[in-house]
Amino acid sequence: MTLRERIVAEIREKGPTPFSRYMELCLYHPELGYYSRNVEQFGKAGDFYTSSDIHAVFGRLMARQFDEMWRMLGSPPEIEVVELGPGRGLFARDVLDWTEKKFPEFFRALRYLLVERSAALRARLASTLARHIENRMVRIDKDLADAGNVPASRIVFANEFFDALPVEVLSRKGELGIEEKGGKFVETWVPARPEELDFLDANSVHPEERERVEVPLVGQHVVADIAARIESGFLVAIDYGYTREEQLAGRHRGTVTAYRQHSVSASPYEAPGEQDITAHVNFTALAAAAEGKGMRVQPLLTQSQFLMGIGEANQFADAFEECRLPQERAKVALQLKHLITPSGMGETFHVLVAAKGVAPEVANGLSGLSFGRHQP
Repeated sequence: MTLRERIVAEIREKGPTPFSRYMELCLYHPELGYYSRNVEQFGKAGDFYTSSDIHAVFGRLMARQFDEMWRMLGSPPEIEVVELGPGRGLFARDVLDWTEKKFPEFFRALRYLLVERSAALRARLASTLARHIENRMVRIDKDLADAGNVPASRIVFANEFFDALPVEVLSRKGELGIEEKGGKFVETWVPARPEELDFLDANSVHPEERERVEVPLVGQHVVADIAARIESGFLVAIDYGYTREEQLAGRHRGTVTAYRQHSVSASPYEAPGEQDITAHVNFTALAAAAEGKGMRVQPLLTQSQFLMGIGEANQFADAFEECRLPQERAKVALQLKHLITPSGMGETFHVLVAAKGVAPEVANGLSGLSFGRHQP
């Protein structure tokens, strides 16, 4: 049975399914979901690029930032870095390899947890990170549930994770549901639930005529759970998204998008399980959920500002250290440019940093926060 047939069967049994349920099945069905299938989703052969597909410097810069965070937490003898949705494990490998080489004290304290729902991707992670797993540096799990002795200090990192969490979709007609007619998916509207309307009041805007607005209830619960599990530490979330102020200005309404083979797909209903489905991240809501569990959230930065802040002190030596020839330096310079310039990922992605158990004046000194503050 195909995923389309399974979704049709569920609709026929239970009636119209919320868009969030449809998105959940398309992305995360255990056997047939987009992230569960044993195919290539990342890089040139897949449907999209992440920052770690561009160059190892992304992981190297974050290794430098993680080391700084560890020191701000008092250099505890053990600290856990949790990566949500790690994909193939390229970022984790870059962080661990660079930390081992450049930050040996931090490396000795480091424990790395990769949280990945997909069994197929967990198998790939085990292969990519085999050396560090054998050395008991890394463990892989399908959720964030505490297992065994977890260090009190944590750094939670989420790169392009929240955009792939299921969302509700609302319009003036109510909540979007999916029906089936003649084997095809058809949109319908049902009354919105109180929780969804409360979210719009607190963190978003009510849709105008013929507009749609996403309500990331799943993302809210995930952030609250993450923040509650941090006794002392940091949360770093990097994604494309918006603030409430931008929505009030008439932007970022109706952002659900499907991607296939590096192109925007015409419809999220065309190839269930075979294309990525995303929605822009509501950073105002993300910050509110973290603050509700005791975290202090820093002003939102662009990825460009964040990475420039980390790298400018040593002129991005992390990127160029292993270059031996001018041609190699030129290639790396182009890759770095893609990460930090507006024409690449630099202005498209934003960075939310939140801290708990760290004095505000200490957390404010993070190098990743410095570049944006010093600009006019």
